[in-house]
Amino acid sequence: MFFSIIGILLYLSFRFEWRFATASVVALVHDVTIAMGMLALFQVEVNLPILAAILTILGYSLNDTVIVFDRIREGVRSIKSPKMENIINESVTKTLSRTTLTSLTTFFVVLTLYLLGGEIISGFSFTLLVGVIVGTYSSIFVASPILMWLNFSVSEFREKEARALKRQKEREKQRAMYEQGTI
Repeated sequence: MFFSIIGILLYLSFRFEWRFATASVVALVHDVTIAMGMLALFQVEVNLPILAAILTILGYSLNDTVIVFDRIREGVRSIKSPKMENIINESVTKTLSRTTLTSLTTFFVVLTLYLLGGEIISGFSFTLLVGVIVGTYSSIFVASPILMWLNFSVSEFREKEARALKRQKEREKQRAMYEQGTI
């Protein structure tokens, strides 16, 4: 599990930024901790299906968090406000209906499994029920505010994006010159 967390940190740091990666992993730890706490509270025996449910929770929560973070990153690029609070608020608002509908659909399917599936998959479906609720909560209300606590700077991000765009245009110019034979 340690190596998978390191892998998630590296990938999200490459794809977004280290603050996004850290916030995502904190949200994942939050989700698993609450799910395990609920299992302990209701004295559910941990077995292989429960482990599969916990891994599913990780994937589900990470997917939701990445979608919210992608919208935040787009907001940093397109929303004129220099305040991170405004960008996060608008970005979360834009993804809220998608996140809610996806989570409710999953919740009702898993609830049906829990109610009609029998004792064999009751632990699995219970864990998923908790995970869907907590994962949805954390992707909206835990991961995004952590960006604020990690001092994510809109101006620094925009400067970094501008430098990357300038390098890309320079490479394209060099490539065009190479293809024309002028280099």
